[in-house]
Amino acid sequence: MRHLATMTPRPYPPFSVLDLAPVPQGVGVGQALRNSIDLARHAEALGFDRYWLAEHHNMPGIASAATAVVIGQVAAATTTIRVGSGGVMLPNHAPLMVAEQFGTLNALYPGRIDLGLGRAPGTDQATMRALRRYAGAVDSFAQDVVELQHWFKPASADQSVRAVPGEGQDVPIWILGSSTWGAQLAAALGLPYAFAAHFAPDALLEALALYRRHFKPSETLERPRAMVCIGVCAADTDEEAKRLSTSTQQQFLALRRGRPGLLPPPVDDIREHASPAELAGLDHTLRYAAVGSAETVKRKIDQVLEMTGADELMAAAQIHDHEARKRSYEILASIRN
Repeated sequence: MRHLATMTPRPYPPFSVLDLAPVPQGVGVGQALRNSIDLARHAEALGFDRYWLAEHHNMPGIASAATAVVIGQVAAATTTIRVGSGGVMLPNHAPLMVAEQFGTLNALYPGRIDLGLGRAPGTDQATMRALRRYAGAVDSFAQDVVELQHWFKPASADQSVRAVPGEGQDVPIWILGSSTWGAQLAAALGLPYAFAAHFAPDALLEALALYRRHFKPSETLERPRAMVCIGVCAADTDEEAKRLSTSTQQQFLALRRGRPGLLPPPVDDIREHASPAELAGLDHTLRYAAVGSAETVKRKIDQVLEMTGADELMAAAQIHDHEARKRSYEILASIRN
């Protein structure tokens, strides 16, 4: 399948992994986290550029709530792949604590740690209150990002509060977004930008255009760098991939019905489990997802890259069977290689 990459008119950008640390039905949380570590080693061997984990709370099907802890385990189990957050939901945390956590990670694994920052709480309102952050924290996101940048700078001689570890650490910060708001902030601060098209595709093209148009070079970045994240479910045949992808579809349905749960096994026909309106909603939300054999996935990825001009592609794969998930990333890697 390696010959497929030669068919594209331009070289592929780096491919990376977004891991939501899924907890499949029938699998404990400990095994789910060990699966993430195993997948990270696999992704490293396949040549993926980054391996990011996402912060969510009060979601039984996602095991990466303590994101920095899981990142540390993944970084310890790998040697070359960059490991980071996709993202840390900054409204849930004091910037100083994030600087200390990621400064510690970078001290242990220098040059391999990324810090992607999101503005959403990554949970519901009741859980947000349980996290002991005030409701207006979202409104101070921009100031919190600037404060976090400050903690990573070398401390001055008369500085009374310091991030230890953290100060003087070179931890790349990415702004994550699913709307134009994050794009504008990333452009204003001269930071790289990642768009979450795997679950919120509507503003993708507008956000990328705004980001590139208004980008201001900074000490961090001379020119815009945009990453696009999409869902990818690849298998040896289109039929198998379509069936595997019904786990993702069921998970979206459960979330929208207000009943989030463990990642369900695939079903033969998703139409038997959803109303026509729900199916239309799934098609809309997952319209950038690449589902199918290598040839089918390649066509979809080529379309997304041509449409977005992305500097990097990140793939999220919510697949119930761990070995099938690993196989999906093998097929994705073969397309690029």
